[in-house]
Amino acid sequence: MTAQLIDRRALKAETRETLAEAQVSPKAFTALYLALVLAMNLVDSFTGIGMLATFVSILITLLALVLEAGFVLYCMAVRQGERAEFLALFDGFSFAGKVIGLSIVKYFFIFLWSLLFTIPGIIAAYRYRFALYNLCENPEISIMEALDMSKRQTLGYKGQLFMLDLSYLGWALLAGVPSLIYSFAFYQQLFLQMAAPYGVAMQDAALWAAVTGLLPAWGWTLAMGLWQMAVAVFYLPNYQCVELGYFETAKSTSGIGYGTPPRQDSWGRGGRDNLGGF
Repeated sequence: MTAQLIDRRALKAETRETLAEAQVSPKAFTALYLALVLAMNLVDSFTGIGMLATFVSILITLLALVLEAGFVLYCMAVRQGERAEFLALFDGFSFAGKVIGLSIVKYFFIFLWSLLFTIPGIIAAYRYRFALYNLCENPEISIMEALDMSKRQTLGYKGQLFMLDLSYLGWALLAGVPSLIYSFAFYQQLFLQMAAPYGVAMQDAALWAAVTGLLPAWGWTLAMGLWQMAVAVFYLPNYQCVELGYFETAKSTSGIGYGTPPRQDSWGRGGRDNLGGF
């Protein structure tokens, strides 16, 4: 079947109504999810450097991936009008091995495509965009099946997904303001240290001195996490549920996916997408 041109504004409006009717507050659920991730990052900031720090960082990254699956399961339940309790955040642990394995394989494939140049890597990222959703819907499938299903489902939708991401870019930049300030100061300091032997003056490192003098590393981790949480509760549930709307449409038009009855929503129109249907 031909990909549908999705009315993004109509889908966003429908999603706002759906979230407003959710029995468990999307903002509270998102806050819980991000608070747990922040708590783990705080633990990571206290481990310093060395083998232990590396182990803790890897463990926290893997746990965050599993929690992300729980957040996706919650949003799926909300879209289906079902009640999902706060404990749904931990439902991903029932198939944690596959969630972690899927992420490893997916990012490995994206890395390989990125070796060809940036654009093939970006296209690959969108190609496997729905893999986690397929796995969350049916944990019985294999990792490669989830990836292959996503590859076929996203035909004709990669451009639309890219435009969806652009529509939330302002929120993402707002959430990342403290991180951008910290990163800019850090890399400026790093550049100045590397350039010092070549006669570059170090007086410009005042920004890094001000940043580190204002808060210790764990303090910046806490501040950045709290700011991101405060911003994300207003857009992350909507963004996730809207993207799931794209996923549902892609399943319907491709005929690929778990329980895919044909459907026609008010925000889906027949036809190729406006970016060439790639």
